[in-house]
Amino acid sequence: MNAEHADQNNFLSVFIRGNPRSSIFMPDEKIQTAIQNWLPRFLAQGVEYHDFVRTTARIATWDDWCREWRASGDAHFTRAQAAEKEKRAITAGEAYIAAALAYHFGKFLFQDHRDEYAAAQRASVDAYARGLKLLDRTAQRIEIPFENSNLIGILRSPLLLGEGLGVRSAPLRPCPLALLLPGLDSCKEEFFYWENVFLARGFATFSLDGPGQGQAAQLYIRADYERAVAATLDVLCQRADVDAKRIGVVGVSLGGYYAVRALAYEPRVRAAVEIAGPYEWGACWSNLNALTRAAFQYHSGARDETDAHNRAQKLSLADAARQITRPLLIIHGKQDKLIAWEHAQKIADAARGKLVLYENGNHVCNNIPNLYRPRAADWLREQLLC
Repeated sequence: MNAEHADQNNFLSVFIRGNPRSSIFMPDEKIQTAIQNWLPRFLAQGVEYHDFVRTTARIATWDDWCREWRASGDAHFTRAQAAEKEKRAITAGEAYIAAALAYHFGKFLFQDHRDEYAAAQRASVDAYARGLKLLDRTAQRIEIPFENSNLIGILRSPLLLGEGLGVRSAPLRPCPLALLLPGLDSCKEEFFYWENVFLARGFATFSLDGPGQGQAAQLYIRADYERAVAATLDVLCQRADVDAKRIGVVGVSLGGYYAVRALAYEPRVRAAVEIAGPYEWGACWSNLNALTRAAFQYHSGARDETDAHNRAQKLSLADAARQITRPLLIIHGKQDKLIAWEHAQKIADAARGKLVLYENGNHVCNNIPNLYRPRAADWLREQLLC
């Protein structure tokens, strides 16, 4: 173990043991699992560190998790409303985004409490919409017809020259599109700051709640996610502000699997970035923590864990990766405890893609977002814009 990775593990250990309501004082395996696996993700997606500390300090058992994150979200929401009344649009918008993140992370693995999960989902969607209205007037909520239901996504356009935050306008010509795909327990409300990385490089972004995700969770996870991508592009490619000839897909975690499928089977996708996705999801099963297994069972519509494992085995890139003839970037951290880095090597070998391994990176490399995020966005820009 190298020094940097050891420091990270020591930090997490001290953080948990230093929380008087958890760990050795009030052991709760689910709380420890959430903190150990996803603290870097919370911070990378925009949750303030001290907000994380204050919120988790109030959590004694897993049953408290969603309620206490809702309380933190409510505090941000109240602050946003006060700022809005004072005509401080940017401050209000940023506070609404913080509220949306708190609500989201309260429910992201809380599917065993269905009523609390659904209420937090609604609160996150509402707060996020309020924040976008104040921070980015290009943002549009778009419904995608799909198999007698709808997928939902957020379209944003790049900042025009000379404009500042809060005064964005629609672009004068079609923009290349970065289609951003969430993973197993993420959704579009988690992607505001991730979108900004691509917007700054001239992309329009579309963050999609596909089958089994966010507001499309009722459709359940499916192996052929490329069908959801095709339906999405059927709508977006008709728009005057989207350049249908310059479309890239970027997926994180299980969304990385979806991105590879899209590149293999959807001809309108010109390039893709796969970040921390599995080559074979079923092969990861024995190493997954209980929260992640339960999340897949819920979002796949499985009857029980055995059924969930059987469904997980259907998510394989063994055939799809070999169909790829267009540019693919694969990014993975060698310290990933959810999806081992060897999955990235298998994808790269089968698809003849460019592989970037970060020695110190955890799952989705969320402990080093300053490295992987610009790497991903710059590469996609070089494929589609240069």
